[in-house]
Amino acid sequence: MGNSDFLEISASELVHILGTPAELFTSGGCVVLDCRPFLAYSRAHIHESRNVNWNSMLRRRSKSAAVSLEWLVPDKSLLGRLRNGDFSPVVVLDEGSRSVSELKSESLASLLLSALQSEVQDYNTQICFLQGGFDGFFAIYPELCFQSPVVPFNHPGFGDSEKVISGRRTPLYDQDGPVEILPFLYLGSAHHSSQRETLASRGITAVLNVSSSCPNLFETELTYKTLRVEDSLAADIRILFPEAIQFIDSVKESGGRVLVHCQAGISRSATICLAYLINARRVSLDEAFDFVKRRRQVISPNLAFMGQLLQFETDVNQTGTPIQALRPEH
Repeated sequence: MGNSDFLEISASELVHILGTPAELFTSGGCVVLDCRPFLAYSRAHIHESRNVNWNSMLRRRSKSAAVSLEWLVPDKSLLGRLRNGDFSPVVVLDEGSRSVSELKSESLASLLLSALQSEVQDYNTQICFLQGGFDGFFAIYPELCFQSPVVPFNHPGFGDSEKVISGRRTPLYDQDGPVEILPFLYLGSAHHSSQRETLASRGITAVLNVSSSCPNLFETELTYKTLRVEDSLAADIRILFPEAIQFIDSVKESGGRVLVHCQAGISRSATICLAYLINARRVSLDEAFDFVKRRRQVISPNLAFMGQLLQFETDVNQTGTPIQALRPEH
C-alpha cells in the first residue's frame, strides 16, 4: 500500500493532537482507531481509543474484495459519525508497524485505511497512521495508556475455600463483587445481585437475571429483565441470546450499567456475556472465553452451552455484521 494518501505521524505528534482542546478542531476532534486484536486492546490501549476488529474467518473469506467500514467498526454510533465526517483527524494504529508502506494488503490496518479513504475522505477528513503503533507509543507514553488490572490466576479469591458472611457461606471468588467485562457490562452471581451497596458502588442501573429461580430484589430502584433458563444439558440458551443482547445494548445506549447474573455466575450468565462479546465485538469464542476467564476465573459454561456458543459464533461470522435479532431455527 502506498502512503501518499495518508499522513504518517509520530507518537509525540499524536500526544500534541490528543492534548489539543476540542474547541480548536473544526470537526468533532480526533479519534484513534486501534487495529490490534481485541484481547491485546483489552489489556492495554491509548486512553479514549476505539478498538476496530474483524473476525479472521471473514477476513480470509473476503480475499481481495473491498471491505466496508461496516464490517470493521462494530459500534454503530462510531460508524455513523465516521461516515458523516464528524472526526478529523482519524488516527489508525496497529501493533508496531513503522509506516504505511510496511503494511501487508491483507492486514487489518491496511483494510481500515482503504475503507476510510473510500468512505470518509469526501468530508476532507485527515486520515493518519501512527508510526511505531501502540508498542512504540506505550514505550514512550505509558501514562497516557490504560492497563487492565487483571487479577492473576493464583489470586486467593480463586480458591475453593468459603467464608461465612452474614450467617451463610459465600465462595471467596464472590467476595470482591461482580467483575467488569466491559465498562457497561458486569458478570456476577445471585449473591452479588442481592447486595445493594455493591451494585451502587459499581454504578449498576440494570440487572439481567438468567436463572430459574433467583428473585429480583430491587425492582423499585433498578431495571430488571428476567430470562428463565435451567443450567442443564437440555436447555436451549441460544434462543435467549437476541433478547439478552438487545437488553444489554439498551442499557449501554442509555448510559447505564448492567449486571448479568445467574445463581453462581459460572455457567448461564457467563454464556450470555460470551455471546454478547462474540456478537458486539466480533471475536471468536476462544478469544471471548479467555477474556472473560481472566476476569472471573471460575466461569465454566456447561458443554451444551459451549456447543450453542460455537453455533452462534458461526451465525455471526456468516452475516458479516452484528446480529440484532437472530433467532435460531428449531
